[in-house]
Amino acid sequence: MSLRLKFAVAMVALAAGATIAGGAVSYFATENELRDQVDTSLVDAAQRVANGAPVNNDRAPIGDPDGDGDNDGRYRSFTQILVQVIDADGTILQSPRSGELPVTEADRKVASGDARRGNLRHDVSFEGEPYRVLTVAVTDGGAVQFARSLQETEDVLDRIRNQTLLIVVGLSALAALVGIVIAQQVTRRLVRLTDAASAVATSGDLELQVPVEGRDETGRLGTAFNGMLASLARSKKAQQQLVQDAGHELRTPLTSLRTNVRVMQRFEELSPASRARLLADLDSETKELTAMVNELVELATDRRDEEQPAPLELGAVVDMVVDRARRRSGREIVVIGDRSPVVVRPQAVERAVSNLVENALKFSDGTIEVTVHLGSVQVSDRGPGIAEADLERLFDRFYRSDAARALPGSGLGLAIVRDMADAHGGTVTARNREGGGATIGFQLPLAP
Repeated sequence: MSLRLKFAVAMVALAAGATIAGGAVSYFATENELRDQVDTSLVDAAQRVANGAPVNNDRAPIGDPDGDGDNDGRYRSFTQILVQVIDADGTILQSPRSGELPVTEADRKVASGDARRGNLRHDVSFEGEPYRVLTVAVTDGGAVQFARSLQETEDVLDRIRNQTLLIVVGLSALAALVGIVIAQQVTRRLVRLTDAASAVATSGDLELQVPVEGRDETGRLGTAFNGMLASLARSKKAQQQLVQDAGHELRTPLTSLRTNVRVMQRFEELSPASRARLLADLDSETKELTAMVNELVELATDRRDEEQPAPLELGAVVDMVVDRARRRSGREIVVIGDRSPVVVRPQAVERAVSNLVENALKFSDGTIEVTVHLGSVQVSDRGPGIAEADLERLFDRFYRSDAARALPGSGLGLAIVRDMADAHGGTVTARNREGGGATIGFQLPLAP
């Protein structure tokens, strides 16, 4: 069942249920009120007889003092009260001119005094019409029965029932029409959204936009869907750019490797010095190619996002990275600063700090200084510094300045630093150092 049909059915059910409930309440309230009026008139008639009104078979029923009846002697006025007298065993002593009222076993018990109460109310059918009967015991034995027609009450109740049914049908039809209109308004945008999702799944076109109308839930859903498509389009574009850049950057080491492989085919003809240089070149190029592939895989798959953030001291991470760099390079690296509590992905931050330190070691032969202060890590060297034209693009993927092109590297190290800072809500910084060299680092939010 479609959402549109479900909405229409719900509207019909709600309207029909409310109308039926209202009609039922009206029906039963009216029935009780009319029956109370009938019972009250019967009690009044009984009191009149008890106060001395004569009960004679030749007299007109109470309520018709003129004795106006129809052709068969039956008084049809709904306000008439028929009176019948029975003895203790239920034998009819006096009856209305229209005929004898039915005498039930319960009436006989009242007349004989065997009933717990001295009166009884019940319904009977008299010549095809419903009647309400009040049987009242008399002191010297026997009972007097008072009857009034319920035909008028039944007619009123029938009209209420019929009117209620007509109202139920009319309101149900109106509710169905309103439900269909509202459902079309609500589902129209959902249908467009579904069509757009199907079109994206079929064509792969992430530039498709869904028209957004209104500020309700469906409007916000359309806005969110457009935002999702835009985000996917940016991600796809970034992946395509990454592949294109990677292909461009991989051509140089692969070309060098192919050249060296061709030279390896004449390995026996080379001098020992040429062989040593060839093997050193192959080792250097394979290491560079391996590092580049590893960084490409890390950037392309976002494996760092799988790591859960954890609280740690930034200074402790820096100390660990610097100790490892000292052992590998044998260079002097000085750490200055505080512990700076942060909530980060530990491995991602460690990799970023390592990239900054390795970058400084590559461009400088002097002492490296690492400063940690209030969530900031700044690595300073005494290298050639950064050209003004390179400052804005320093953290771009595969970007390498003219001074760096002759040095080993993939051009992805600082891009990884920027990605880490962005993922943690931080920023990256790069500037030339006073007295020569450069200072490159990042700033992360402190832990609350």
